[in-house]
Amino acid sequence: MKTTTISEDLTEKCRLQFITHHNDVYSYVDSARLALEGGCRWIQLRMKEAPASVLEETARTVQTMCREYGATFIIDDHVSVAKKIHADGVHLGKNDMPVAEARKILGDRFIIGSTIHSFEDLSSVLRDSRPDYFGCGPFRFTTTKKNLAPVLGLEGYRDLLDRMREADIHIPVVAIGGIHREDIPQLLTCGVHGIALSGSIINANDPVEEMRHIVDLIKTNR
Repeated sequence: MKTTTISEDLTEKCRLQFITHHNDVYSYVDSARLALEGGCRWIQLRMKEAPASVLEETARTVQTMCREYGATFIIDDHVSVAKKIHADGVHLGKNDMPVAEARKILGDRFIIGSTIHSFEDLSSVLRDSRPDYFGCGPFRFTTTKKNLAPVLGLEGYRDLLDRMREADIHIPVVAIGGIHREDIPQLLTCGVHGIALSGSIINANDPVEEMRHIVDLIKTNR
């Protein structure tokens, strides 16, 4: 059975996603601002260990910035906060709330993304739910996430996408995990729909300029 979701506009926007992070120079809010200034129009607020009150306060700040730039605003994990502040959606990891449960709470107007590491993960999610996109990785080793799954590399993505085509599943797959600018053309050529970045942006010498380069790169590799 053909499985398709997400609007055409959002399908285009999710070709480049930025996941907030922090370092010694930039805060979570700073990182979102830099990505937006560089042209990214999809921001996911990820603050795994933050207290709920801090997360909500930060989410409201980042949401305001996203609205100013016409960007999609996604909150990692926290379904209740996303619903409370009317974010555009949530992204759910393998150990977060199941997609089906989140859909019951949020309804169809919210975007729901789901983390997968394999075709088996994808099949498991689709048994009882329909996320709007899959975040799949890691492409290579990264320090921005704890308990990292085995790296996929290009061959891992090719295998996943081949199996999706065979099963007639047409949901965007966004590659994530240790991706740098020079990796993007090969990843898009192998068939992934989009790219998610984090540390490679905020750790760049000029994060805004780095994001601008990547926005242009994605436009030329459609």
